[in-house]
Amino acid sequence: MSEEKSLNFLEEIIEKDLADGKYTSILTRFPPEPNGYLHIGHAKSICLNFGLAIKYGGATNLRFDDTNPSTEETEYVDSIKADVNWLGFTWANEFYASDYFENLYNYAIALIKKGLAYVDDSSSEEIAEQKGTPTTEGRRNKYAERTPEENLQLFTDMRAGKFPDGSKVLRAKIEMAGSNMLMRDPILYRIKHAHHHRTGDQWCIYPMYDFAHGQSDSIENITHSICTLEFVSHRPLYDWFIEKLDIFPSHQYEFARLNMTYTIMSKRKLLQLVNENYVTAWDDPRMPSISGMRRRGYTPESIRDFCDKIGVAKRENLIDVGLLEFCVREHLNKIALRRMVVFDPIKVVITNFHDGVEYVKSENNPEDPNGGFREIPFTKELYIEREDFMEVAPKKYFRLAPGQMVRLKSAYIIKCDTVIKDETGTITELHCSYLPESKSGADTSGLHVKGTLHWVSIAHAVKAEIRLYDRLFKVEDTASAEGDFKDYINPDSLTVLPAVYAEPALKDITIDARCQFLRKGYFTLDKDSTLDKLVFNRTVTLKDTWAKEARKK
Repeated sequence: MSEEKSLNFLEEIIEKDLADGKYTSILTRFPPEPNGYLHIGHAKSICLNFGLAIKYGGATNLRFDDTNPSTEETEYVDSIKADVNWLGFTWANEFYASDYFENLYNYAIALIKKGLAYVDDSSSEEIAEQKGTPTTEGRRNKYAERTPEENLQLFTDMRAGKFPDGSKVLRAKIEMAGSNMLMRDPILYRIKHAHHHRTGDQWCIYPMYDFAHGQSDSIENITHSICTLEFVSHRPLYDWFIEKLDIFPSHQYEFARLNMTYTIMSKRKLLQLVNENYVTAWDDPRMPSISGMRRRGYTPESIRDFCDKIGVAKRENLIDVGLLEFCVREHLNKIALRRMVVFDPIKVVITNFHDGVEYVKSENNPEDPNGGFREIPFTKELYIEREDFMEVAPKKYFRLAPGQMVRLKSAYIIKCDTVIKDETGTITELHCSYLPESKSGADTSGLHVKGTLHWVSIAHAVKAEIRLYDRLFKVEDTASAEGDFKDYINPDSLTVLPAVYAEPALKDITIDARCQFLRKGYFTLDKDSTLDKLVFNRTVTLKDTWAKEARKK
């Protein structure tokens, strides 16, 4: 009997809140800013927010934090919705911070009337200087002495578009001496004459994140507002606004964000990679974006499993990307169709085989009892991998060599009789004989060979392009690496094989299918594929037992 998994700290909080009757049900939210595509770090937050709501019979809102019109686009909104759906989650409501612009404006008016907010004409540099430092107190300027009536008129004029960008801001009147710099009269509104992707030109003042976040949670009656650790210092401000406005008391909780080896999690840096053409797009399979991982062939199940395995912590840590790759392999092993594809071919002629075609049966997935079988054409002329033959083979080499026997997967045992070379000494063909009584599934030869090779019939082979992806960065901890992060991009993160040879069943693969190319790795069909040209992305590699053996020497 498996041991019951212990609760994480958020589950403990929720269970206590429900047991104490603080809430009858919970409501969480996932609040992305639509200024880029989601990445694997967001996947952790998605799984956490939706997962908690599902576990405790609650619900989750999808709310777009669209308070900065200059960086936001509808394209990003659409991609975010697609990613959340693909991960397997359905939101209760789709909201936007811009839905609440009028509410937030009225909240600001309420603070002004209470003498808790004022319009400041200082420049951003002056405001920063007046705030002081963590070890020195700040000081208020003359604008903080404006009356509520003056501030109300000025703020109304700001909304009416009477002032240029940067000329005025609305600030909360809290304190200028506390150790938390975010509480030193923070900015609530700035003037920005910019077209908004949803409200158009209706507004020319926009709320800051800290002012929009907690109030949006409150408007929606969010019970547990779950953020990453960098927002710990923002929580006193979150609580201050809710207290002073006397609105529904949403509460913020913080957990450690996902940091992963050989990966960056900054949307700004990821956008840089896209704009400067280090990658082809946000969905480039080398990107840690959810869309990139989807295109590479990762499954939502494997990403959810990864997020579950890393758990929920209160301290920052660095997760090995190998764990994610492990989760991907684990799931793909269960669902992937097995297919044979030869990357670097050498011709094999079965000298004692007739000139016709014989079809052999091979299982689609040995892990799936209902996976069924497919028929593969076996002919006189085949391709095997060039690396699967050695003219002078060492001990413990169980592939093909002169006088040595191997089994061709799902077909026959063959023996290499003759090696054919061209005038330069390059091996061009292997002439082999097969044992008719050694057919897989009906073997009466009594022979046992240790090596099994994949192969394709030359006459039936389908050509395809293969894209082999590796980690985008050469260093484990990109955040701690000195200098420009782009200096650490792996020059071998993509290798293209323009022509490989596949068994004919691969022609019928759909865009969402996952394949294991036997002894090569897991692959998926790329969207660049056409009827005339198949393109496959390597999702993740397989372990090579021969490579392990070679390292021991």
